[in-house]
Amino acid sequence: MSATQKTYDLSSEIRGYLSTLSILRSEVKTQVDSVSVRVDRMERELEYLEDKIPTQSDIEMEEALLQQQIKAAELEQLKKKAEINVENDCSMALSQVKSLKIVKKAGDPNGCWFKDPSEGSNKVYLFSGFRNNTILEYKSLKSFTKTSTLPANEVQLPFYWQGTGHVVYNGFLYCHKADTPNEILKVDMLNGTVLDSTLLPGAGRLPVYSLNPNTYLDMAVDELGLWVIHADPEYGGSLVITKLDKESLAVEYTWDTQCRSHDAEGAFLICGTLYVVYNTRYGGRSTIQCLYDIHDTIHSNESPVMFFPKRYTSHSSIHYHPGDKQLYAWDDGYQTIYKVETRSNAQMISK
Repeated sequence: MSATQKTYDLSSEIRGYLSTLSILRSEVKTQVDSVSVRVDRMERELEYLEDKIPTQSDIEMEEALLQQQIKAAELEQLKKKAEINVENDCSMALSQVKSLKIVKKAGDPNGCWFKDPSEGSNKVYLFSGFRNNTILEYKSLKSFTKTSTLPANEVQLPFYWQGTGHVVYNGFLYCHKADTPNEILKVDMLNGTVLDSTLLPGAGRLPVYSLNPNTYLDMAVDELGLWVIHADPEYGGSLVITKLDKESLAVEYTWDTQCRSHDAEGAFLICGTLYVVYNTRYGGRSTIQCLYDIHDTIHSNESPVMFFPKRYTSHSSIHYHPGDKQLYAWDDGYQTIYKVETRSNAQMISK
């Protein structure tokens, strides 16, 4: 091979290397430009974040504002509680369950019955079973007592209710809607129309009483108005009582009690004090072993255990009537009335 040919081949090879080097240089320049753009973008974003991050003084001001808001919320809750105390002068407490009267035997082994506790109403209502859509309405207790008397009205609802914790108050039914964990309905008893509903926070995950496993919400009425009792697993299954506005179903206030759901078969309220009734799973003599007073004037350790008159079975529902000062109970299919004796809170404490 001649020197000229070798020179040509070497020159051609060098040109190829130069061409490749040029391409690589172009690629590197492109990558450098791209990195530069990204660095610029990161610098701008860092500047933006620095502008957005509050100073220490701003953080301290926000913490102070948050504490202020928490205190305001707590004060608002205390005001609501105070309104319940002030607007209703009610200082009675249960001293004993005096006597037992079996009125009738009707319906299923489980159910509830009661009078409308509103002033001037004598109507009696019967709810048979723990899931149904039929309510029997009687003109009076005397009419209900007569075996041959047919109900004045048989209300067919467009939905099913669940459990045995319903009440009729001022002509309106308040009940737990079946197939929902915690929906409370307000129903006009004249035509069965649903007027309002609400979902009760924290309720419906646990039966309110372990001896009544089909009842998750227990409505109640006392001298202060409308209540709902339920059990909360987050508090170890202890009972919770909530005061409801009977017009709008809005929650007015909620109290967490120390009364346990285990071995409980029912409960009722008198003047804002919850009385919890306990039994055994085999059926026995019912006793009141725990109470919770929203006014914080009496406590369980200051009140002796109260016994129901001897009847060795168990209740599927217990409803207090503030006008009659009586308990309307469903006792293994028997509609039963207990008369109660009350005293002032001061008498209960001194005793």
